[in-house]
Amino acid sequence: MLAVDDVAPALAELTRLLRASPCVAEAVPAGDALTALKTLQSGTFDAVFLDISMPGMDGLELAKLLARMADPPEVVFVTAFEEHAVSAYGVGALDYLLKPVAAERLNATLTRVLRVAGREPVAPPPAAVDELAAVSVELGGRTRYVRRADVRYAEAQGDYVRLHTRGGSHLVRMPISRLEEHWGGVGYVRVHRSFLLAVSAVQELRSDSTGGLLAHTDAGDVPVSRRHARELRDRLLEAATRGDFGAGR
Repeated sequence: MLAVDDVAPALAELTRLLRASPCVAEAVPAGDALTALKTLQSGTFDAVFLDISMPGMDGLELAKLLARMADPPEVVFVTAFEEHAVSAYGVGALDYLLKPVAAERLNATLTRVLRVAGREPVAPPPAAVDELAAVSVELGGRTRYVRRADVRYAEAQGDYVRLHTRGGSHLVRMPISRLEEHWGGVGYVRVHRSFLLAVSAVQELRSDSTGGLLAHTDAGDVPVSRRHARELRDRLLEAATRGDFGAGR
């Protein structure tokens, strides 16, 4: 984008606004019409943001010259005088901005510039839905929601899974494998065929009466099978390194 204004503070502000916009890769200032013409000959610009009242060649005269180019840039007039609007559109201006220019208004114009140039900004992809960040629980015709962040561990019970929180437990019709699929990447680890455990909920590891390993949480103890013990210890070591071990939830 090329910004043209003979008033230095106004040119600096317009250039700053253009550079601050996510739509603009580069904004080049020019302090008069002749400098603008030289700049246009040395590069390609999608649009010229042009003041109207300038000494020597004014903005309207410059716009008429630009219209004769083989591949002219779009012209957007930026001026403090609203009465010039009719003349501005008469020379094919894409838009007409009044000073002081608001960033929101400028961005709307820039979107139009890129659309006309065939380079309309691509909208960012929608944020992925965090499935099962909360789980609905049906009980006696009433529905409650249990937040994942409150679940210390989940226990498989046939076709159901029981979610254990500090305040109690909740039975949900869902296989534990599905819960592991969605929660495995957000701090939960399978520690037993029947148990999925929140790593941050572990306060300490204990041995049971038979020498087996238990992960102690404020919602109860969770058995850890031998095949999963190493992974859990590694995850807890990582948490301890970050200062998260035993922090609870």
